[in-house]
Amino acid sequence: LTSLFGMAVSLFFIVKVILPQIGTGANPILVVLLSSIFLIPVTFYLSHGVNTKTNIAIVGTFISALITGILAYVFTHESHLTGFANEEASFLDLAKNGTINIQSLLISGILIGSIGILDDVSVSQVSVVNEIHLANPKLTFIQLFTNSMRVGRDHVASMVNTLFLVYTGAAMPLMLLFLDNSLTFSQIINTEIVAEEVVRTLVASIGLILAVPTTTLMAAKFYAKKT
Repeated sequence: LTSLFGMAVSLFFIVKVILPQIGTGANPILVVLLSSIFLIPVTFYLSHGVNTKTNIAIVGTFISALITGILAYVFTHESHLTGFANEEASFLDLAKNGTINIQSLLISGILIGSIGILDDVSVSQVSVVNEIHLANPKLTFIQLFTNSMRVGRDHVASMVNTLFLVYTGAAMPLMLLFLDNSLTFSQIINTEIVAEEVVRTLVASIGLILAVPTTTLMAAKFYAKKT
């Protein structure tokens, strides 16, 4: 029930704060980053309770989200993505008379999606470290970190595959459309509508992979000190 309430809070905040701010011409990336300072703690505490485990997961998610945001910015610019791959972006640009930076809007969308994925990984890893510590409180920091990372590697491997399948499933009509097209693979992969999905998947995957050692390191350091 508290998780559902947390989801409702996220929806309310997106509809009532994030979207209106972006609609007025504010920088979408800055709006999402500042909003995450409120959203991440609130949703985490509602879903997982107010405790040390959640505190560590929040800090780990903040760090990973910041890295993911930087990666999204770099990948998007280096790939020369404009954000105009779909009709909605073009309609929005016309409706707002070009006051919204569509490329920044694309980056902020990648960031919001990544934060949701980072939630799962960060909390899971802190829980793993906590359980291993409870099972054997005598483990040193290195042992605790190494044992937890074994579980983390399995978790992140399955999550990256899940992430790929989710984005692929959403793009099935697009993929079928290109399947019957005379374009070569290199031409298809370089069309913006496909390139956006590739960048989105890569950025989210890298952020996900980095979140595991980051969160595990902090959790192992904290719990090792308790012995």
